[in-house]
Amino acid sequence: MDLQKAAEAALGDRKGAIVAIDPRNGAVLAMVSRPAFDPNLFSTRITDAQWKQLQSEDHPFVNRALQAFQPASTFKIVTTTAGLESGKFSPDSVLPTYPSITIGGVEFNDWNRAGFGALDFPGAIAWSSDTFFYQVGMTIGDQILIDWTRRFGFGRKTGIELATEEAPGLVPDDAWKREEVKEGWFLGDTVNMSIGQGYLLTTPLQVAMMFSVPANGGYRVKPHLLKDHEESQNWRDSLNLSPTTIQKLRDGLRGVVTYGTGTAVDDPNLPAIAGKSGTSEDVGGGSDTWFGAYAPADNPEIVVVAFAEKSGGGGGSVGAPMVRQVLQVYFKLKKNSKTPQSESE
Repeated sequence: MDLQKAAEAALGDRKGAIVAIDPRNGAVLAMVSRPAFDPNLFSTRITDAQWKQLQSEDHPFVNRALQAFQPASTFKIVTTTAGLESGKFSPDSVLPTYPSITIGGVEFNDWNRAGFGALDFPGAIAWSSDTFFYQVGMTIGDQILIDWTRRFGFGRKTGIELATEEAPGLVPDDAWKREEVKEGWFLGDTVNMSIGQGYLLTTPLQVAMMFSVPANGGYRVKPHLLKDHEESQNWRDSLNLSPTTIQKLRDGLRGVVTYGTGTAVDDPNLPAIAGKSGTSEDVGGGSDTWFGAYAPADNPEIVVVAFAEKSGGGGGSVGAPMVRQVLQVYFKLKKNSKTPQSESE
């Protein structure tokens, strides 16, 4: 309950969601969605004005932790995995990066409009270079990228006990696009998907599951709300990742915090943190921002994902401070022996 309150305070009045889970077994530690509503309203007859407010365009009835949005650059975790596991890149591969890459007459920019010089996979994660991951996506192709996206659990419900309100998200492919958009899959679609944009849609809870994979050493977990006494391995499935892939992911995610786009989450009073930022252009204008992190970096026991809808700014500046605030409370509670129940307790 204390961690839930901390997540609510961190999100504040922003439209969005915060999810915290135990990456070892998928136990949900906190889940917040805003705007929200006071369920006590329904203990008596509500007024027409109250009902109209509940039906506002902010959609307070919608649990945004379980609704689907573009995951933006947090998704580079999947693209890195797909690239390294495909065998088309070595763990030590280095690629040039550019201000932009033109494909089919369309210019795809790097987020800084300048490129970052030559980068390896950890460096590309740390700086979140778009043109690096465009090249990975183009090299491995849409089928490998889509396959790994589904292996991470995207495109289907997670299995959490809130199935009736959970969106499955969307992992697009050629068949889906031909049916829904009436045209085939283009190389530009692969490029967009490689950085978590385009038609790809994921929920904050699914993104927390994604962060759990490098955190726990390569397992997809099943998130759950109800406590039980089963062993953690009953709540997870191995993705059979090579140790090198896991290490490159961890090195990159740690680099995000120590020198890359997520230094705002760093706190000298906390254990080492690893994370990833994300910023996507919202369909209605503005930008949605993400930040996901786990800690301690060398033996993770908590994943926190913050999502802010139409917040403007970047994931590192908007989301990272929210995640830091939740982590501060978690480790303070743990220090005071009031940490939420985990598999080791």
